[in-house]
Amino acid sequence: MNIYVGNLVYEVTDGELEAAFAPYGQIVSARVISDKFTGRSRGFGFVEMANNPEGEAAIKGLNGKDMKGRPLTVNEARPREERTGGGMGGGMGDGGRKGAGSRW
Repeated sequence: MNIYVGNLVYEVTDGELEAAFAPYGQIVSARVISDKFTGRSRGFGFVEMANNPEGEAAIKGLNGKDMKGRPLTVNEARPREERTGGGMGGGMGDGGRKGAGSRW
């Protein structure tokens, strides 16, 4: 089961996140998400538990619990939404100029 963990203080490490979930069962992975440009924590992470009953117990046990002065937000992670690429958005395909046909 993949679990979202939010409202983390920026100093929390992967190891500390794993340690918080360890009493609830076997952990496959624990990762604090960091900004790809600055390397600083983004304040959330994901923990993958070996099975659903253990994951559900961790969610019940840790949601709202204090970790380093902040109440955790813990719930089942939603599947990642596909991003449609492009970046430039819709556009006219002609550089945005009106009447982009031949000038003469």
